[in-house]
Amino acid sequence: MKILLLGSQGQVGQELLTTLPSVGEVTAWSRHDLDLSQSEQIGPAILAQQPDVIVNAAAYTAVDKAEQEPELAHQINGNAPGQLAQAAQTCGATLIHISTDYVFDGQQNQPYQPTTPTQPLGVYGQSKLAGELAIQAACDRHIILRTAWVYGAKGHGNFVKTMLRVGAERDTVKVVYDQVGCPTWSHDIAQAIAQLIPHLGPSTFGTYHFTNSGAISWYDFAMAIFEEAAALGWPLQIETVLPITTDQYPLPAKRPAYSVLGTEKLRTLLQQTPPYWRVSLRKMLQELMATDRQAS
Repeated sequence: MKILLLGSQGQVGQELLTTLPSVGEVTAWSRHDLDLSQSEQIGPAILAQQPDVIVNAAAYTAVDKAEQEPELAHQINGNAPGQLAQAAQTCGATLIHISTDYVFDGQQNQPYQPTTPTQPLGVYGQSKLAGELAIQAACDRHIILRTAWVYGAKGHGNFVKTMLRVGAERDTVKVVYDQVGCPTWSHDIAQAIAQLIPHLGPSTFGTYHFTNSGAISWYDFAMAIFEEAAALGWPLQIETVLPITTDQYPLPAKRPAYSVLGTEKLRTLLQQTPPYWRVSLRKMLQELMATDRQAS
């Protein structure tokens, strides 16, 4: 099986480099190999490869910056997935595309299901929803995998790395407590995608949700990060974590207040429950600490 991975240098993409070889022969492309903002390049590049499976881990993920760059966000998150889907349909490939909880408005108080009506709050969510709709219209053989609150040891900044940096520099930090979701380790997402590929077929195409198990606030997540990091001997100065409301920490883009995704559909298909968020956090911190020690 020939697998083409896009976005190989991102948080999830780097993890997919370690999980996908177990299910196929992987060709990995970063933005330097295929820039999804360049429309005319996408179709010919995919058709030249003739892959069996395309895994799209590439995205415009700057949620706040998207409010000032709507055209670029929509090209990478909306138009490009549609073009990938058209190319996949032409060459008979299956497209696996990673999407987001931001396609929902966060007004529910129970987990969002793959069939729940979407209602994005800002440009980022709107662009990701546009990509989902374009894929559904262009390619029969697709998997849309929505996830949320992604962090990892690899790739650029994320909430965990930010908290570790701030916690090493300050004794007090303020974190919002009125947004609830499921922290999700990028490695677990990559594992789920690799496990999903052998199940691809007419009866399994469609939209799924994957996050780690459990639901907490950003405040609770920050507290857990500091507790787990301290237990590992991470150099921290933090003494106080102050809970604040979203209104007290205004940002350009609105966030869903409730981002819990229902994962039952994927759990049933894979016959397993996603790892509990705190267990995965601990493993990620152990990996990060080991990497830092090797680098020093």
